Amino acid sequence: MRRTALAPLVLAAALLGAPAAHADTGWEPAPSAPWDVAAGVRCGFPVHGEPVVDEVVRRVLATRPDGTAQRIVYRGKLVVRLTNTETGSFYDADVSGTALVELRDDGGQLWEVRGPVLVGVGEGNLPRGLYVVDGVYTLDIDAAGRKAVHLARGTVDDLCARIARDG
Repeated sequence: MRRTALAPLVLAAALLGAPAAHADTGWEPAPSAPWDVAAGVRCGFPVHGEPVVDEVVRRVLATRPDGTAQRIVYRGKLVVRLTNTETGSFYDADVSGTALVELRDDGGQLWEVRGPVLVGVGEGNLPRGLYVVDGVYTLDIDAAGRKAVHLARGTVDDLCARIARDG
């Protein structure tokens, strides 16, 4: 119960103006790499994703006894260009949300999110696809990779539908 009560406070502190990324503050760059997924994995066609703006930083808030990260907060501007590689149709998704991520011992993750984040779903409570989930919500990823989005309030934007048409 105590951890649940503290998590929103930590997230609020990050949102309300934590200092910019500097070595002495604990914030460090968290760059996103370009990626590709084959047809049928997320959308009915192959998709390439690549950051066009990436100012995301992270701060490790808690570690395990072995020194590995257990709780991390991410924030910063991130715009990802998603391209349907069959047609060339693309969409620049602003996914500049803030997330507090709890890394579980079993390999699962719990994300507490405010703002837009890119979510790729294979199995979960949303259909297979790529989405911008925006608002206040949690994203629960189990050890097998199944994703469950629980919106307190917000929207879900289907990016596969946005880039399905010809470029």
